[in-house]
Amino acid sequence: MTVSPTNPSPRRGVAKGGKAVYGAPLGILMLEARFPRIPGDMGNGTTWPFPVLYKVVRGASPEKVVLNGANGLLQDFLDAAEDLVRQGAEAITTNCGFLSLFQKEIAAHVGVPVATSSLMQVPWVQAMLPPGKRVGLVTVSGATLTPRHLEAAGVPLDTPVVGTENGREFFRVLIKAEKDDMDVDLAEQDILEAGRALVAKHPEVGAIVLECTNMPPYAAALQRELGLPVYDIYSMVSYFHAGIRPRSFPNP
Repeated sequence: MTVSPTNPSPRRGVAKGGKAVYGAPLGILMLEARFPRIPGDMGNGTTWPFPVLYKVVRGASPEKVVLNGANGLLQDFLDAAEDLVRQGAEAITTNCGFLSLFQKEIAAHVGVPVATSSLMQVPWVQAMLPPGKRVGLVTVSGATLTPRHLEAAGVPLDTPVVGTENGREFFRVLIKAEKDDMDVDLAEQDILEAGRALVAKHPEVGAIVLECTNMPPYAAALQRELGLPVYDIYSMVSYFHAGIRPRSFPNP
């Protein structure tokens, strides 16, 4: 902007229109759920250091997406993603790692960058590890995280995986929807136990990726427990957002 002696007000140029919402370039497709979304959870707005747009996909319950392969929900996610772009989103992500199944379809439909799953970080994290080490996964449901989910996210099919199905709180509240409230301490213990089981069975694991977008509140505790790098949807979306809104640095 320039300032003239006769007009001290800076020139603002021409503002571009065409959107419904401005200043929130990242859109998040949300499952329809009632469990508490604590700080760190993808669905808690205070988690993000930047504005985001949310869109709940009606009828897309965690049980349908995680346990039933999101069968019959593709068009609902396509429509919701299109609506986010219409509002002003310049990139799309989702709040369930199991939605890697829809990665290609959503990206093709909306024509903006799409990152459906935290699992998409695995090849990048693997490239950073020393020889002989590999990435391990902690997921909300190991029994239903199939080769299709892994392949869609570019994850090697022999990647070690441990789920939280046998825990006392996390799986029961998030997936089975047995109650609206959650014992956060018990949920954390479920994540820690899954992580311990993963490295005990696979000592070659050198870093962990958390599939579930509700796990970031427990990532720091898991990293302290295992002494390994832990990546999650927060790390991935922060990286994703940095590309659509690079930091501006002052002139030297």
